[in-house]
Parts: sequence; C-alpha cells; structure tokens
Amino acid sequence: MLVDFVPAAQPETEAVKERRDAEQEKLAGNQLKIKEARLPVMVIFEGWNAAGKGSVLGRVIRNIDPRFFQVATMEAPPTEDEKRKPFLYRYIVEIPEAGKFKFFDTCWMREVTDGVLRGTAEKADYKSRIRDINTAERQLTDNGYLVVKFFFHITQKEQKKRLDALEKNKDTKWRAKSGDFWENEHYDECLEVYDTYLEDTSRQVAPWYIIDASDRRWAEVQVLTYLNQAIDIALQNNSYNSLILQNRFRLEPMPLLKEIPLDQEISEEDYRKELKELQGELGDLHNRLYRKKVPVIIAYEGWDAAGKGGNIKRITGALDPRGYIVHPIASPEPHEKARFYLWRFWNRLPKTGHIAIFDRTWYGRVMVERLEGFCSENDWKRAYNEINEFEKMLTDWGAVLIKFWVQIDKDTQLARFNERQNTPEKQWKITDEDWRNREKWDLYEDAVNEMLQKTSTDFAPWHVLESVDKKYARIKALKIVNDSIKKAL
Repeated sequence: MLVDFVPAAQPETEAVKERRDAEQEKLAGNQLKIKEARLPVMVIFEGWNAAGKGSVLGRVIRNIDPRFFQVATMEAPPTEDEKRKPFLYRYIVEIPEAGKFKFFDTCWMREVTDGVLRGTAEKADYKSRIRDINTAERQLTDNGYLVVKFFFHITQKEQKKRLDALEKNKDTKWRAKSGDFWENEHYDECLEVYDTYLEDTSRQVAPWYIIDASDRRWAEVQVLTYLNQAIDIALQNNSYNSLILQNRFRLEPMPLLKEIPLDQEISEEDYRKELKELQGELGDLHNRLYRKKVPVIIAYEGWDAAGKGGNIKRITGALDPRGYIVHPIASPEPHEKARFYLWRFWNRLPKTGHIAIFDRTWYGRVMVERLEGFCSENDWKRAYNEINEFEKMLTDWGAVLIKFWVQIDKDTQLARFNERQNTPEKQWKITDEDWRNREKWDLYEDAVNEMLQKTSTDFAPWHVLESVDKKYARIKALKIVNDSIKKAL
C-alpha cells in the first residue's frame, strides 16, 4: 500500500480552497443526517510523525457541532491499569454513541506497530492482535458503525524537514520527540512494518485511505472527500442486514434442556461439609490468582427463580471482597443502548488477578432481546458468532471464563414464584415481567437450547447447574470454579 503509493495530482491552490470549502459545508450537513439516522461514525487518524494529523483533524472538526463529536488521543502507551485489561479494552470503551462522531488521534495501530519495531511483540502476539482488530472492526460495522481509517503519508525527506523546523522553534520544540527522530532515521524499516499492518487490516468493511500529506490543505481536502463519501454510502446502507458468518470455532456437544435429569440431591450434612471445604479452597486459589495476575470471569444465566443469586453468594463468600465485583445486568441504560451491545460488557471486564461475576450477561441478545423484539432477526442470528469471537478474545488474553446455565423445571419455578408472592420479605423478588416471561417458557427453552448448542466452545463451554436442589447446584458450581482455576494456574 505505502510502498506502491503514487499520490494523485494536486489541483491549483484556488481549486483546493474551493473543494475544501464545499466539502466542509457538506460535512456539516452530513452531521445532521448521521444524527437523524443514529449512525455512529468512528474516524481513525494514523500516519508518520509530523505528517500533520493533528492540524488536519483540527480543521476537519471546526464546522461540526461540538455537542456531537469527541476526540480521543490514544498516543500515550497504555497505563499500568490498562495493561491489566485485554489489548482492545482502552479503545473499545471509547467508541461513539449512535448519531455521533468519535475522532481517534491514533488508535490500535500504533500500539501494535511499536511492539513490532521495539521487538517487544512476538510473531504470535502480532497475529493475535491483527485478528482481534479485524474482528472488532467487522463487529462494529456489522452492528451499524461506520469506521473510516486514514494513514497520513509523507517522504523521509519531508518528515526530516518538518521535525527540524519544529525543533528549531522554541515554542514547538517539545513536539519533536526523540521517538520521532528515531522513526525518521529508521524510515525504511518503519515503512515495511506500517505497510504490512495496513495490508493486514484493510478490509472491505473498513478500508485504509492513504492520504498524501505533503501539503496540509490538500490533505484536509482528501480527508473531507473520503469521509463524506463514506458517510453517504453508510446512510444509503443504514437499513443494514449484515452477513451472518459461519462459526469457525470447535463446539462442545450440549444436551437439550428437557434431557437433563433434575433429581440430583445432596444431604444437609454433606452440603455443609463440602461447602466449607470448597470455599476454603477457593479462598486460597483467589490469593494465587492475584499473585499470578490471572483474570476470572464467571457468567450466570438461567431461569427466573432458579437460584442464581444464592449460587453467586456462595462463590463470593469465599473471596476477598477487594478482589471481585458482581455485575447484576439489567436492561441497558440509554447511553449503553446507543452503542454496540457488547460495549457495556467490555466496560465491566476485570483487571488481571481479579474476578468479575455477571448475574446475566451478553447472552441477553439471543434470549430476551430476541424474543421480546428488542433487536432484529439479523442481529440475534449474527450474535452467536460475535459472542464466540468476544469470548475467544477473553480467553486468548488469559482469562478463565466459566459459563453457568442454572436449570429448573416449570413446576419448580411456579412453586418458587408462589412462595415469593406469599412471603412479604421476598415479594421484591417477583415482578409482573417474571410472570410474563413464564408464559413464554417454551419459546425461551427453544432459544436457550439454540444458544447452548451454538456457543458452547472448547475454550468457553457451558456448564449446566441442576438447581431443583439449590444446595446441589451450589456445590457443583464451586467444584467447577475451583477445577477451572486450578487448571489455569
């Protein structure tokens, strides 16, 4: 891409100015259109140091209503806290809301290419990060995002000229960093790394636009033109139905819910004995997890009144409260609805060495959102693969991911509903929505069966907790958690 790049002929100065003014005006109009269409636009600026990304960005945004755009500067290396999250975490949490722009002054490219140039990234790390970046960009575009990526290209000679000019001026000297001069001295080596990255991450859903940045006004015109073109096309395609991809991961066989026997029991004496032993073991494992910086994610799904809360309580009863958090997942807030549906779960991921427990999860997309019409058929059918990809990123990061489905039968649920209804101190646990969901039991059972079949992967399998006897389910969950952590350690 860069090696073979031949810049287009630059128009005369007056023609450049006319085109710039026309494109600025068009972008101002397009901003209103993306607001009305609720189109989220993610614009990424990458390129050589001193290529003029910042100055062009400042010019591009000057005619946009500041209430509807933000700029994220990602040039600084990840903080110590961010290093304890998945690689993509600090970028994903910055994605824009529906109907707004987010401009990135460098994004995930710089962190990857710097790792290669400094020799801190192994070949396997590079491949893994490229795969995650392509997956993330495809998921965003599948979910209605427009991702526009620009690389600002200048020659080695032009870069040196600009760096020298910055260094000579006492007011701009601070902008010419040692890393910038290193890049210029190793221009050919950097060119090869950048070119490889651009080739590896230029896809039809999010192609790279190479900007001839030898002249800043001309660079601005190119950016505005490409950006407006991309918005025009995205607005035409806004009633999207994205391609549903085939699953590429190995799946573990799962029984249908009706085939699972629910007569398992444990005596009170055995329960108390095993609970004490297993909680003590889990407490010791939690210390080792922290020392070895291993993150753990425990995801609970199940029928209403199946006993998720009591199960979670027996897990957390063994843990240091400074090292875990429980996330009760309810309906998304307005600012969460306005983003890619996995965004709110990215925001809740644990640091390395910590445990995050989810009381309901990202699987709401293929259950309640599917059945209640909160998303399109294309959305929930596409979600199986998106969820598998998300979970693969988590396990590749090093997380222990444990998924529980808490299973009871219809009669047990009815008995527990009635008990809650008739017990004053438990009435808060039962809602009209619980009764409405119960009326759709068969539809939910079909959806859960499909979910279990399509998302029980070899790296993140489902575990069914038979919970007619809640005590039995609690002991089984503790055993699975302990075994999973010991295997990881």
